[in-house]
Amino acid sequence: MISPIQPSLLRHRQYIYYWSTRVSTALAYQMLFVAVGWQVYELTNSPLDLGLIGLVLFLPSVPGTLLVGHVSDHYDRRWVVRAAQVGKAICAAALAIGSFTDSLTVNVIFSATLLMGFCRAFDNPTLHTLVPGIVPKEMLSRATATGAGANQVATIAGPAFGGFIYGIFGPEAVYGICFGAFVIAGVLVGFLRLNFPPHTKKPMTLATVFAGFIYLRANRIILGAILLDLCVIMLGGVLAMLPIFARDILHTGPEGLGILRAAPAAGALIATILLTHATLTRNSGKFVVCALCIYGFSVLVFGLSSWLPLSVAALMVYGAMDIVNGVIRQSMIQARTPNETLGRVMSVSNMLTSSANTLGQFESGVMACIFGVVPSVLIGGAAAVAVAVLWIKIFPELWRVQSVVPDEEEAAARAAIP
Repeated sequence: MISPIQPSLLRHRQYIYYWSTRVSTALAYQMLFVAVGWQVYELTNSPLDLGLIGLVLFLPSVPGTLLVGHVSDHYDRRWVVRAAQVGKAICAAALAIGSFTDSLTVNVIFSATLLMGFCRAFDNPTLHTLVPGIVPKEMLSRATATGAGANQVATIAGPAFGGFIYGIFGPEAVYGICFGAFVIAGVLVGFLRLNFPPHTKKPMTLATVFAGFIYLRANRIILGAILLDLCVIMLGGVLAMLPIFARDILHTGPEGLGILRAAPAAGALIATILLTHATLTRNSGKFVVCALCIYGFSVLVFGLSSWLPLSVAALMVYGAMDIVNGVIRQSMIQARTPNETLGRVMSVSNMLTSSANTLGQFESGVMACIFGVVPSVLIGGAAAVAVAVLWIKIFPELWRVQSVVPDEEEAAARAAIP
């Protein structure tokens, strides 16, 4: 699985531009939602309102998915990403002005979050489709892992930095910095030069819009990986409840919330460093299932903890297992999907996996209102473990996958299927 000598991604200038774009936009996104979560809980003291943030982020994902797949497969993907950065910068500016003038309400926050969700529905899957046009195929899994590492660097620094800035200078300073970071991301993506064939513009029809769904239906390995992520992450998600754990259980402030939000990314970064040296040629399917089992157990530990260091450690494991699952899943999609369909497949994947996080936040808020915060987290962790184990029976094809890149034998077997 590990190759001792591999070409360095640092020699690919275009990949550095790509990585920097991801860091900038992810940093701003993470900072922004630390501020949003703390502000909403201060204004309402309601777990349900924290969950509603996730629901508002989810709502644009369905129409966004139907549009972005067609757009990214038929138009310049760099401009799709750039337009999304502009939209997110406008949201950050609106929140900054509202906070500075003391006119920001929960309804305004939810409205900005809704627009942010629509922009993210476009830029997140489109960013993933850029990687095969930048690096050789043999470096794809490492490039995917390193790209995921960009998110983890940002997710470590973003919440911690955002909580620190919020505590000293207030939310308007956080939103102002986010505005600048989104603008920088929009500029950086313009430097990319992609080795893709010229786009063939086609009219939008039902067949082109739903091509991603059709492809996934015929590929049970990718479908199983995506649906497993959807079920486990939605059941086991805890991030929406972190403001409650920070203030009411662990007895800390915005700075402590920032540390808790950064902890999953710290664990994910450690896992990413290991994955950047991996070729993922053996037991890839087993890694996915086992990682999500451990993910569920980490949720149980976090729910039982009332000690900040233990909570941080549990969240680090939580993040590490999430990124192992995510890198292998993304590598499978990129290696097994034709480029002319990749945008639509990636947009469907992004809708479903993002739904796991956003709907999971809403589910966490509802469950916390019914059962209480701690019991709802424990129920979710136990359910996540049960689903991961059950998936071995439902999708045995995923469990048996060796390499993320299909070998000749597997390709021949798939071709033989009528």
